[in-house]
Amino acid sequence: MQMGATQLLAHYAVNLRYRQIPTEVISRAKACVLDTLAVALYGSTKPWSRTVVDFVWALGSRGKCTVFGESCKAQAPQAALANGTMAHAFELDNVRQPGAGVHAGATVLPAAFAIAEEHKADGRAFLTALVAGCEVMFRIGVAAGNSLEKRGFHAPALCGTFGSAVAAGRLLGLNEREVMHALGIAGSYSGGLLEFSRCQEGAMIKRLHMGKAAEAGVTAALLAQRGFAGPASVLEGKFGFCRAFSDSPNLSFLTHRLGRDFETMHICIKRYACHINAHAPIEALQKLREEHGFAAADVQEIIVAGMEKLVTHHGIYQPRDLMMAQYSIPFCVALSLYYDPRDPDSFDEKRIRDKRILAMTRLVQIKVDREIEKRGWDRAARVTVSLRNGSRYTSLVVNFKGTPQNPLSPAELEDKARRLTRPLLSGKRLTRLIEGVNCLEKVNDVSKLGSLLGRDG
Repeated sequence: MQMGATQLLAHYAVNLRYRQIPTEVISRAKACVLDTLAVALYGSTKPWSRTVVDFVWALGSRGKCTVFGESCKAQAPQAALANGTMAHAFELDNVRQPGAGVHAGATVLPAAFAIAEEHKADGRAFLTALVAGCEVMFRIGVAAGNSLEKRGFHAPALCGTFGSAVAAGRLLGLNEREVMHALGIAGSYSGGLLEFSRCQEGAMIKRLHMGKAAEAGVTAALLAQRGFAGPASVLEGKFGFCRAFSDSPNLSFLTHRLGRDFETMHICIKRYACHINAHAPIEALQKLREEHGFAAADVQEIIVAGMEKLVTHHGIYQPRDLMMAQYSIPFCVALSLYYDPRDPDSFDEKRIRDKRILAMTRLVQIKVDREIEKRGWDRAARVTVSLRNGSRYTSLVVNFKGTPQNPLSPAELEDKARRLTRPLLSGKRLTRLIEGVNCLEKVNDVSKLGSLLGRDG
């Protein structure tokens, strides 16, 4: 009997071997690891992260898994919940480019890290699980398509459960049938709505979405390990994930060139603490300022043109809280004229009441760019600045810094890690962490990295 897509993905995930993963894919996975650990440590200080951590400790069940920035350890599902929330706490975590509604670092990694620590897995096993989770999750995101978010679902919260279930399942030693069931169970945990981008209050829920997905994947794998079953056609079935959530799923991509092309290479690392769709507009504006030397006071109008989603999802002119501000392209573009967008502290709660930024926000127009749409330049932006003296300048950014086509160098990645962890890790501990990630395949117990991430390190 021919295997369906869910079964084929489970077969692939269980049978992937470290030696089959190309060197460049391992390098990209390591970049994801270092980036996520630094981002999560920074996110651990945010009030919404503290609320989740307090909730985890209130449950009272201690375990073997590091909660980043804490001295105590938790059970795997709770550690994944806390660490995933921290990783997504401030719009700094890595994504896929081209976009597919997936966040590898904030969903797959917390699940893999927790189970790896609990079972004292080595670095090779951890990296293999991370790649397996990315390969499955990225394909699911592409197969489901862009209609998820057009319909009001927050795609990473939906897709993340599958990637984390695969990574956790591998490290638990599940067989093919058990991983298939873990995927089936994960499908019923998929959820997350975009109403946070339009609500009067409660936008904080977005911060929880990745942690929820990481926790759900771990739980799904643990249930499958105990014999709990889920549908074997959860992805491709008539009432499966892709058809239930998407208007126009591309089911063939679920197994497209599986084992030949590595989706992990599409990991994109952020430079700015805002939604990824704001990165090209910010970079384009920064380039124009460097080239022409104008100041914020000289600006009469800024036009940001790109894909339709910029208008429908990110045209927020009066953000009511910081989360909405980080989701707003007009606000992020305006802020970048007054503060360094590479410094996450620039995105401070008080900025949403800064009269200069709010006035500049009103000068930003967002439009659909037909050429960008026609060429399918996902997340590209064409920025046109009109100055009060009559000058007009335009810049098109297709592959912004951090994309797979224009990646951060190792030095730039380490610089980001230092910026984020400076108040939390000593220079010596950060150096040890960077060295540990760089030679992760030689680490015989991933919990050694965990010892660098706790409060008492």
